[in-house]
Amino acid sequence: MAAKAPTPEKQLASFIAKFTPEMAKRIRVTRAKMRRRIPQAAEMVYDNYNFFVIAYGPNDKASDAIFSIAAQAKGLSLFFLQGAKLPDPKRILRGAGSVVRHIRLEDDDTFDRPEVEALIALALQRAKTPPSTPSTAPAPARR
Repeated sequence: MAAKAPTPEKQLASFIAKFTPEMAKRIRVTRAKMRRRIPQAAEMVYDNYNFFVIAYGPNDKASDAIFSIAAQAKGLSLFFLQGAKLPDPKRILRGAGSVVRHIRLEDDDTFDRPEVEALIALALQRAKTPPSTPSTAPAPARR
């Protein structure tokens, strides 16, 4: 009999456990904040060479994702996957490409800043397909 595959939640926990305890805690805290902010969003998990990524969107299609949290040993960022189109009067978005922008999450409080919340709300409002149905479990990890 084949071994039972780990649940998506256990896969996610195993990826997070690869980080230092401090960074793992920051990833879990930021993920919890995203889940509270958009509980209806689907979560997609990617573990690749440079980054560990948790993406959020209306379904499990990466092309429909609106946000992602990207972690590496040096830090954590919140990516706005259509961020180049967002007005940014406080100039907090980083990046120079034609599509994506990000905010470096220097600490757990950065996510809660009013200007970050305003950008999240605007990105959700402008999303081609906004999340609309509840989703609680992350999609299986992709490599």
